[in-house]
Amino acid sequence: MALPSIDPQTLKAWLHDGQEIALLDAREEVPFDARHLLFASCVPLGQVEVLLDALVPRRSTRIVWCDDGEGLAERAAALCASFGYSNVSLLQGGVAAWEQAGHPVYSGVHVPSKAFAEVVEHEAETPHISADELKALIDDGADIAIYDTRTYEEFHGNSIPGAVSVPGAELVYRFADLMPSPDTMVVVNCGGRTRSIIGAQALINAGVPNKVVSLKNGTQDWHLYGYDVVEGATRRHPEITPAGLERARAAAAAIAERFDIRTIDEAGLAAWQAEADTRNLYVLDVRTPEEYEAGHLPGARSAPGGQLVQETDTFLGAWGGRVVLVDNDGVRATVTASWLLQMGWQDTAVLTVDPARGDLERGPFRPAILGYEAASIPSIEIAETQQLLDDGKAQIVDLADSKRFRQGHIPGAWYAIRARLDDAMAQLPATDTVIFTSPDGTLAGLAARDQGGNARALSGGTAAWTAAGLPLESGAERLASAPDDIRLKAREAPDGDVEKAMRAYLAWEIDLVNQMARDDDHRFEVKTG
Repeated sequence: MALPSIDPQTLKAWLHDGQEIALLDAREEVPFDARHLLFASCVPLGQVEVLLDALVPRRSTRIVWCDDGEGLAERAAALCASFGYSNVSLLQGGVAAWEQAGHPVYSGVHVPSKAFAEVVEHEAETPHISADELKALIDDGADIAIYDTRTYEEFHGNSIPGAVSVPGAELVYRFADLMPSPDTMVVVNCGGRTRSIIGAQALINAGVPNKVVSLKNGTQDWHLYGYDVVEGATRRHPEITPAGLERARAAAAAIAERFDIRTIDEAGLAAWQAEADTRNLYVLDVRTPEEYEAGHLPGARSAPGGQLVQETDTFLGAWGGRVVLVDNDGVRATVTASWLLQMGWQDTAVLTVDPARGDLERGPFRPAILGYEAASIPSIEIAETQQLLDDGKAQIVDLADSKRFRQGHIPGAWYAIRARLDDAMAQLPATDTVIFTSPDGTLAGLAARDQGGNARALSGGTAAWTAAGLPLESGAERLASAPDDIRLKAREAPDGDVEKAMRAYLAWEIDLVNQMARDDDHRFEVKTG
C-alpha cells in the first residue's frame, strides 16, 4: 500500500500547528550531516528496528520521513508502518524540495542543540575567554579551576592540562564540593562550544559566587593555538557530600523558581503513562551512567543531563511530546529541565526517585527491538564459528559502525552497512556460511534473519567474542560498504588535516546563531531576566 506524501508547504504548516510531529531522515550520518532539515532526527534505514521505539514511542504519532532523493525514506516509512505506526507520510521531493520551496537546510549533526547553545550565548551574553588568555592564566599561577563538561571518555581522550572531568549536569550538582573558595575563577570547556556555553551558563543561572566563563572554542582552539593536549587524563569530580548536596538543592530551587519548572510525583507519571496512546512520553534518567545502571525506574532511559542537552534529537524524536526527567534529589533533573524548556519542550517535568528503593531495574538501557523474535534468528555459537573460520568455510560480516569497526573487529571480518547488504554480499568471497556480527548481536540477528539461506548471527555479537578472551584486529580493510555511517570529529579528519577541519567546524558552529535569526521554525526562547 502506497503511503501518503506531503509537500513542503504542508510540512511547514505542521511544524507550526502545535501538534506533535516526528521528522525522521532515513540516510546514514555522513549524507545527513551534509544537508538536512533543522528538526530531523537521523534514523538510518538499517537501524529503524533498533532506534524507532525509543525515539517515537506513540504508534499514532504524526511521522514524516525524508531523504535527499536516495529512495531510503520510502523503504523506512513502509517498515515503520509495518510495525503499527498509523500516521506515516513522506516528504515529497525530500530535502531538495524543501530547499527549493525557500526553506533553509543545515549541515552538521545535533543541530538543534548546537544552535540552541549559540542562541544562549548571544541572548544571555555568556562570558568567555580564549585559549591564549587561559594559557596566560595557567602560566601566571592564577587561582582558576578548569572543568571539562564532556563525557569522561571524551575527556580521557583529550583534555587541557589541569582540567577535571565534570560532565554536564554534574557541574551544578557537585560545584560546592569541587570549589570551596568563591574567589576561584571557573573555566568551563568542552571540545568545541556547545557544552562549554551551557555548562558555564548553568553555573551562572545557579547563582554561584565565583566568576564563571566558558572557554571559547574549547579544546579545539587550545589545539589550534599549539598548546599541549593531554591524552589519558583521569581527574574526576568528587562524590557529593551532605553539605554539597544542601547547597546544590538550594541552587536548583532558585533555578526551578526562575524557570517555572514543574515537578511530578509517581501518581502524576502514572497518569501520563495512561495517556501514552495520545501523547508521546519520554522518561529519561539524567544521572551518571553508573548511577543509572546501579538502579533506575523501570522503563526509564539513561540520558545524562549534559548529553541530553548536547544531542536532544538522539533522545526526543517527537516534538511536542511530554518529557519526565528523573534523578534522586531533583538537582540534575531541574538543571536539565531548565534547558529543555528554553529549547521548546514545554511539557517537561522533574521526578525524584529514591535510589535505595527495592523495585528499581539494574543494568544498561535495553531498547525494544521492533520485529525481533529470538526464535526466528538463525544463530551460531562462538566455538562453531571458530571451527568454520579455521576450516575456511565461513566469512564474518560486521555491522558495527565504521568507527568501531576500525578500532576493533573479529580477524578477517568484512565491514558492511545493513541497508546495503545486497551490494555488500556480492563483494564477499564465495563461502559456505556467512556469519553476521554486531556489537551486541542485535543488528546481526536481524540481518541473518532477513538474509536467510546460509546466513547466521553470532550469538552475543562481538561483545561475546571479546568476553570469551578472543582477539580482535584493527584497521579499515575489507570494506564492503562505503563507510559513510559516522561523521568523524574534526580531530579524526580522514585527510589528516586536523587543523583545517577544526577551523571549519568552529566557523560552522559560530554561524548557527545567524542562521537561527533567519529561521522561524525553531522554538528557542532563552530567558535572560
